[in-house]
Amino acid sequence: MSRHFLSACAFALALFTTQAPAQEFGALARIDAEETGIGRGGDLTLEFALSQGVPWRAYTLADPDRLILDFQEVDWTGLEAKAFASKKLRTVRFGALQPGWSRFVAELAVPLTVKTAALEVDDTSAAALLRVTLEETDRARFEAATGAAPSAQWVLPEPAMRAEVSGTPEVLTVVIDPGHGGIDPGALREDAREADLVLQLARDVKETLLRAGGIDVVMTREEDHFVSLEARVAIARRAGAHLFISLHADALDEGVAHGASVYTLSETATDEATAALAERHDRNDLLAGVDLTGSDDEVAEILMDLARQDNGPRSNMLAKAMVRSIDETVGEIHKRPLREAGFSVLKAADIPSVLIEVGFLSTDRDLANLQDPEWRAKMARGIRDGILAWSLADATIAPLRRK
Repeated sequence: MSRHFLSACAFALALFTTQAPAQEFGALARIDAEETGIGRGGDLTLEFALSQGVPWRAYTLADPDRLILDFQEVDWTGLEAKAFASKKLRTVRFGALQPGWSRFVAELAVPLTVKTAALEVDDTSAAALLRVTLEETDRARFEAATGAAPSAQWVLPEPAMRAEVSGTPEVLTVVIDPGHGGIDPGALREDAREADLVLQLARDVKETLLRAGGIDVVMTREEDHFVSLEARVAIARRAGAHLFISLHADALDEGVAHGASVYTLSETATDEATAALAERHDRNDLLAGVDLTGSDDEVAEILMDLARQDNGPRSNMLAKAMVRSIDETVGEIHKRPLREAGFSVLKAADIPSVLIEVGFLSTDRDLANLQDPEWRAKMARGIRDGILAWSLADATIAPLRRK
């Protein structure tokens, strides 16, 4: 078995990989209960078998003495506390800490410090094993070693750490594109305008990403003004964007639709409703006086097709990460969340791009959500977690990409 070995004492970031066809990437890792518990090293070794690597940290605290392991995020289903039965540990508990975060707590029977903590990620399956080795110490040394990593945003790597990971940029540049604006209000319902609602959400997403650190955010519009589809893509290119995320909240004339869905580029729509949405987005741009009907010459078209062959899988991986993270953070998503359409705004051949329909103004529940600051904060965190999951996975497969 070939493994990447990633080691840290109080802080670690696990890489994701996409070499296993069945593997999907998101914020959630599932525990393998049969392989988790006291390790072969005896009472002082704890092992956690996970379906995939996730950011984590290990540290100790006093009053009472305890070992803390934080994760983003672990499904503990099937694991029982008795797996960690040891004379060195009084009690063990684990579960959700807050949306997107999980915690393992072991109350210590004697003063112990973290001697080593390392996570191994399997090259083929992406499964991970976290092994924490403890050692006995005296009271003074125990108390001197207590405390978590200083940053509350330990989940995201600092820019310097990003540079050490092959294929990962020092600063990830993300372009957030609030749909419509100005003379193009988008979908309308009573006093609500799609352009206004997605702009507010985009601002929330921008703030959430900037607070995380290591991410630069560019908005295609900061106010209520019109930006053509062509110009939105051009803004992303000028910014040197690593990701392009367009936000929309459309309306359907017939039927009821609820929840977020994520679109990637395709020349053909996945269904009639999707085709109607794509036509409406692009027609709005044409009605505003921008002509997008010009065709590239034959050589340029061939080069763009080649670029899309490499970029398409990256966009698809981003879409899957977004769907998983939004579902886990917000708690709900559209019944068919992964879709394809020929949105012009997704046609940058060299930038992984997705369009997120965060909801539908035609549905009372979605409209109320979009107007609720708490719901928007959850959606912003879901988008952030999707970006993080994609970034780490993309860095892992970067060496395999066509040069």
